[in-house]
Amino acid sequence: MKIAVLGAGMVGRAIAEDLAASFDVTSFDKSTESLAILAQRAPSVKTQQYNLTEPGGYNALLKSFDVVVTAVPGFMGFAILKQVIEAGKNVVDISFSPEETLQLDALAKEKNVTAIVDCGVAPGMSNLVLGRYNEEMKVHNFECYVGGLPKIRKKPFEYKAPFSPVDVIEEYTRPARLMENGCIVTKPALTEIELMEFEGVGTLEAFNTDGLRSILYTMPHIPNMKEKTLRYPGHCELIIALQRSGFFNINSISYKGLDISPIEFASAILFNEWKLQPGEEELTVMKILVEGEKEGVKQTIEYTLMDRYDVKSQTTSMARSTGYTCTAAVHLIAQKLFKETGVFPPEKVGRNQSCFDFMIQYLKERDVIWKKKELV
Repeated sequence: MKIAVLGAGMVGRAIAEDLAASFDVTSFDKSTESLAILAQRAPSVKTQQYNLTEPGGYNALLKSFDVVVTAVPGFMGFAILKQVIEAGKNVVDISFSPEETLQLDALAKEKNVTAIVDCGVAPGMSNLVLGRYNEEMKVHNFECYVGGLPKIRKKPFEYKAPFSPVDVIEEYTRPARLMENGCIVTKPALTEIELMEFEGVGTLEAFNTDGLRSILYTMPHIPNMKEKTLRYPGHCELIIALQRSGFFNINSISYKGLDISPIEFASAILFNEWKLQPGEEELTVMKILVEGEKEGVKQTIEYTLMDRYDVKSQTTSMARSTGYTCTAAVHLIAQKLFKETGVFPPEKVGRNQSCFDFMIQYLKERDVIWKKKELV
């Protein structure tokens, strides 16, 4: 089976490397540097330079492939996903575009395509867990807390981005949608900061971000749902200061006769400040809570993840936890364990017990260990 991976960034490389153990994989990216790193790490992966933002051409580009993975920045994601579906190719997407991917469901059905979207760690595994337990209990409350953090804390931000700073800033500026008492409410990102304790890492701050995405519409019967991002304490205050000072503004300003985009300027500065250096260790922390009733008895299910940089393979925890969730879904399609046509966020995949178990086991085999606990 032939797999096309669109995007050879940090996560895209991990996806291509993992899939190459089972499939004939070709990675596409505009960056020759990214492709060269991948070719050195995984010689069996074919590489091809291609400007993925060019409109059209996807029918010819993807003609020989059986399944496609889209691992591109969010601002590119929706347009590329649409073109892949129009090309009639089954696809797993981790681009986390701001657009609602469910609006492509009719197109996917028309093209007889299976599209599993938002299939990373969060959104991704959080959705999968909720989808599974929604089948087993009457869910009243869902909470997700997630963050990628550097092992070594360096002032002032004590943060490193495993992906583009533009996407991180988007997370910090996009209004957060939550479900409260059965109603979708919108709050500014970076609000309702609270301190939480996590084993192995200590005190972290949690704040609102727009991470619920599809489950607001696929699970509207659940009255209370929220997702919060985790960072080391103090990070949020710095980001709010930058935001209020105008560094994330989209509209250009004039400076010495030049038009300068504040957000592009800030991204360029933060790219160097937040860039993970080769071999720099980081970790991914996550907690999922599903509360409800089963046969009249209150039940709370907790799933936790503490994943660290893999020194042996030199793969970041965020690339592992995100990328291997994606590759597990590729195997679901390849092995015909999931065959429905349309657009499916992971909560719709998690409804199937065998698919859920397969993905949990697949991640476990790669030492991405999800721990389950039933709380009293």
